[in-house]
Amino acid sequence: MPLSHAVARHKLHRRAIAIDGYEREDGLFDIEAHITDVKTYGFESADRGAIAPDEPLHEMWVRLTIDDTMRITACEAVTDHGPFHVCPGGAASFAGLVGLTIKAGFLKEANARVGGTAGCTHLRELLQQIATTAFQTLWPIRSRREAAAAAKGGQPGVVSASDGSARLLNTCYAYSSASPVVRRRWPHLYTGPESIAAETVSAE
Repeated sequence: MPLSHAVARHKLHRRAIAIDGYEREDGLFDIEAHITDVKTYGFESADRGAIAPDEPLHEMWVRLTIDDTMRITACEAVTDHGPFHVCPGGAASFAGLVGLTIKAGFLKEANARVGGTAGCTHLRELLQQIATTAFQTLWPIRSRREAAAAAKGGQPGVVSASDGSARLLNTCYAYSSASPVVRRRWPHLYTGPESIAAETVSAE
């Protein structure tokens, strides 16, 4: 168990999120998400009556279809279970995400279309994880492009829009410009101690 030993306790709630990425036969990609919330105890709902232990309070699906530039070509959302009878109506607005591209600013643009009363909070919360899964799904394709560009003799020192560096540099601990990951992957962008030392030697 990776965490420290827990104090004696009993489970009350479980949220489960599963997101899968698919390459389609038509060259597009589906990112499909499924979210459920369940309680370990039964309770009464004003709209649904008795909800049994492990019966979903929330159960929702989202399928986002994108091309290889991360542009959304289709979006479908469904609410199978919600706490209120009206909840399924919040899924329809997600079709309005068509035309957006998953890139910097995507969540802000998406929120302008499905935020507030236009959509569903739980479906909207899935969008960040869907976006991350989309990047992970298309990463092999982008990696092949990066390798092809390197084979053609890319220009050192240039941050390419297709090699991944422009999207990832300094976005987390591992992709810090001073990390060994960047030193190995994009040595021309590395700014760690050995890079500084090398610059000092070359300047003397």
